[in-house]
Amino acid sequence: VDPWGMSIKYLMGAVAVSGTCLVTLFNYMQRKVMTDPECVDQEKQAAKKKKKKVKMGLRESAKFLLSSPYIRDLAMLVISYGMCINLVEVSWKSKLKAAYPDPNAYSAFMGNFSSATGSVTLVMMLLGRKIFRKFGWRNAAMVTPSMIGITGLAFYALTIFAPFFEPVAASLGTTPLMLAVFVGAAQNILSKSAKYSLFDPCKEMAYIPLDQESKTKGKAAVDVVGNPLGKSGGALIQQILIFGVGSLAAATPWLAGILGVLLFFWYKSVNSLAGQFEEAMEASGETA
Repeated sequence: VDPWGMSIKYLMGAVAVSGTCLVTLFNYMQRKVMTDPECVDQEKQAAKKKKKKVKMGLRESAKFLLSSPYIRDLAMLVISYGMCINLVEVSWKSKLKAAYPDPNAYSAFMGNFSSATGSVTLVMMLLGRKIFRKFGWRNAAMVTPSMIGITGLAFYALTIFAPFFEPVAASLGTTPLMLAVFVGAAQNILSKSAKYSLFDPCKEMAYIPLDQESKTKGKAAVDVVGNPLGKSGGALIQQILIFGVGSLAAATPWLAGILGVLLFFWYKSVNSLAGQFEEAMEASGETA
């Protein structure tokens, strides 16, 4: 019996059952809940359907970003997050595959990783409101880059200077490779939980003091430029470096340096946006 083959069958069976349940529940909600006046305000629902979503092309989005420092800083946050996550995650998964060459062991690790991500995210979601209330928008927005910076640079340090950390790893009963895998896992878990609990709320709160036109066009511009550039930019950087130096391992020091540069601009954009956000909130008579 092929253990990996059996695992795939069980996993795909679980996916099929879960998908069927989701489709069934969705259809039920659309037919019974969304059409029930006691559950959903039908007038508001009809108004939402009539409301047209603003669509902007790449040129219009880039032009709007260049003309608005506020939206430009907001887009920089999104771009930095996407690039930083991509840079570290690809390197981490290459180390993960080296540490767990057996597919079953790899799958088991990823299962534990997903469970840990969900648990930490739940805790962070509960803490997020308190962080906003006690420390304000600026400090809340600093948490995500700080988590990525500390854990990401620690991961790269363990990768680049593996021989130096051999005594430390040995004292912990492990190897530098496994230590890098666990630090990389912590980076991914903390960065994803911080995104859902702090980064995304910070991003949405930043639109609050804007007028309706800036809010609508700003969201469209960030969606068109910020999200794709953040996701694809990190991959493009890695491809260029791999072609230039020959391998992902050889490119690791360069990736660490680029991560540091991205974090610098991320912090700079947070500070700039925080000042503009606070001024706009005061002008509109609202509190963050």
